[in-house]
Amino acid sequence: MTAPPARALDPAVPDGPGRALLRARRSWYVYDWANSAYVTTTATVLFAPYLTVLARRAACEGVAEGCTRALSVLGVQVAPGSLALYTTTLATLLSALLLPFAGAVADRARRRNVLLGVFAWPGAAAATAMVALSGDRWELGVLLAVVATLSLTASSVVNDALLCDVAAPAERDAVSSRGWAAGYLAGFLLLGLNLVVVSSPGLLGLDEEGAVRLSLASAGLWWGAFTLVPVLGLRHLPARHPPVDAAGGGVLAPARQLVRTLRGLRRYPQALRFLLAYFVFNDGIQTVVAAASVYGQEQLGFGSSQLITTVLLVQGVAFGGALLFGRAARRFGAQRTVLGGLGLWIVVVLAAFAVPRGAFEAWLALAVLIGLVLGGTQALARSMFSRLVPVGAEAEYFGLYQAGERGTSWLGTLVFGLVAQLSGSYRPALVALLVFFVVGAWLLRRVDVAAGARDAGQG
Repeated sequence: MTAPPARALDPAVPDGPGRALLRARRSWYVYDWANSAYVTTTATVLFAPYLTVLARRAACEGVAEGCTRALSVLGVQVAPGSLALYTTTLATLLSALLLPFAGAVADRARRRNVLLGVFAWPGAAAATAMVALSGDRWELGVLLAVVATLSLTASSVVNDALLCDVAAPAERDAVSSRGWAAGYLAGFLLLGLNLVVVSSPGLLGLDEEGAVRLSLASAGLWWGAFTLVPVLGLRHLPARHPPVDAAGGGVLAPARQLVRTLRGLRRYPQALRFLLAYFVFNDGIQTVVAAASVYGQEQLGFGSSQLITTVLLVQGVAFGGALLFGRAARRFGAQRTVLGGLGLWIVVVLAAFAVPRGAFEAWLALAVLIGLVLGGTQALARSMFSRLVPVGAEAEYFGLYQAGERGTSWLGTLVFGLVAQLSGSYRPALVALLVFFVVGAWLLRRVDVAAGARDAGQG
């Protein structure tokens, strides 16, 4: 017999609460579908190289190739090739500061589905506005990227909290995995279409830069349009009744509520243990993903088309990988499945170290393995944490989850960069990342999920 959802849907909805719940879940899946297309096309593949072209053109007075001049940013000399990395760093740090407050606001919202749109659509608009990035307008590019990132992370907090509204604790592994799978499928489809546009711009009467701008805009339009589905589809969730008396009213109420939550964290030791484990092993995952392109290009000698093909393969396989991990969690439990996934990440790192230069077939085989474990470990981490957060404070705790992830995600890239600089090779830098997976797995083994769920009132 299926367990009831965390909060029952309105029984007055036609076809009864059972079918209404299924429709609500399908609507919830679509937000992963909506924003992942932006993450893949813009944040992962196209934006950083294109911003570098704009920055180099500004630094060199219209010449984008063969120039090594620095760009002046607020009086500081910045290499054009580093501008996109600094932009990501800035957006990440701002997100880490914003997200706990976004979570507090979400827990005080009566209609989280409406707040999802309020947080998501400014980012979709900023992503769509990237069609205006031409010439040397790098400043606009930085601004739009920061707005899109802040919007993406804030809306993700609300979406993660909504998981607790559309699925009971026992169902969340499967539901979360399906959401991640939908996101990877969307990223694969849109990136595949944009690869055709960028590779053959003449088909649409565009030059190469015009094709890139059109592709950037398509990701924003996709994000904004598909966000309508969860905003409207989740409208039958019953209105929430946040505990106003706990923090009082007024504009500062979310901040006061956040302070109370931080003080109360010690009452949920398993949630704290899980967060520590997640911050460590997720930093390793994110660093491997972020470093894969530079490792493939600089260490293994692959070209841009080969790297884009690799990204497409990872996205396509990750769709099935997320579903596979969801099924494995049903049999072995989410904690054991994630631990197995971390073991596979260790295999990924060691295999990447051994790939010979120019061995593209071996590289593609490695991409298949990455795709299998990428979505599954992250999807099950989300569902595991949902069982450890206290009822009524889901968004706040997911705000801490996302903020902590971004506040610590610089450590892996720092280790990678330092080891690469000191050793003069990316291979030992990659091996240095093993410590994140080993330590993260050790910490995760110490989490008592059942005890944490009882402490949180999640059953």
